[in-house]
Amino acid sequence: MRARYGAPLGITAGITAVGAAGLAYAAGFEARSFRLRRVSVPVLPPGAEPLRVLQVSDIHMVSGQRKKRHWLQKLAGLRPDFVVNTGDNLSDPEAVPEVLDALGPLLEFPGTYVFGSNDYYGPKLRNPARYLLEKASGRHGLNGNPPVVGAVHNPWEELRDAFDAAGWIGLSNTRGRLKLDGFEIALTGLDDPHIKRDRYAKVAGGPETDADLSLAIVHAPYLRSLDAFTADGYPLILAGHTHGGQVCIPFYGALVTNCDLDTERVKGLSTHRAGGNRSYLHVSAGCGTNRYTPIRFACPPEATLLTLTPREG
Repeated sequence: MRARYGAPLGITAGITAVGAAGLAYAAGFEARSFRLRRVSVPVLPPGAEPLRVLQVSDIHMVSGQRKKRHWLQKLAGLRPDFVVNTGDNLSDPEAVPEVLDALGPLLEFPGTYVFGSNDYYGPKLRNPARYLLEKASGRHGLNGNPPVVGAVHNPWEELRDAFDAAGWIGLSNTRGRLKLDGFEIALTGLDDPHIKRDRYAKVAGGPETDADLSLAIVHAPYLRSLDAFTADGYPLILAGHTHGGQVCIPFYGALVTNCDLDTERVKGLSTHRAGGNRSYLHVSAGCGTNRYTPIRFACPPEATLLTLTPREG
């Protein structure tokens, strides 16, 4: 028997079954298959002792996500020297208590943070297939649109107050300092470029020469931010936002980055060049998804333990 238009019904049913199985895998298994990635970056002064930095990003917490909460809590067992949170903690305005519960053990360590668009605004329901059609623009992906009039306001102030109370340093278009057993780190951060909240002019000027290390931190790795940080001479930039592409093709990679960064650098450690300088860039694939597209394929959720080591010479 043949369908009215196209393939025989048996083939059509088979394709449908394979598609359903793939969706079930992406939503039911891979989106909750949390991983820890380990990376070494040679950015410390010669002779310095290594530093262990835990980067968490794009948690996109939704109420009831117990497995994600417990996994994040266990990361404290790594005993990092400090924590960097690169934003998009929320995907549910009711989930602030669960984010703070998940990050509670990590708040005992020194840390710093920036916010992303999903900390400020709730996600919108949209057709997930649109990310393929919008690939050429580089503006959108599965983790949502910039907010529009009528967008849900997330209670980001509660997150900010709790992070600040724990001693974490907020870096929304500002600078800060971390002191770790005699080692001083200068931090420079931007608010989220994805919704045009970045104001680089407020932090321009480059690394602070009296610090042992300078780090640049931003949620979304838009080229204008990467160019500015690199041209100013920052040795390492940490970002999130991309979800690693979220839905990737095995042996090919990501289709989108949800910004104007190229897909070859959608996650992991790479380099960026601007103004005659070179910076290391680390983009976290994050450990969550937009609540309306709770899938990952060939791109498991992650956090990263970066070991900062002495540079040569």
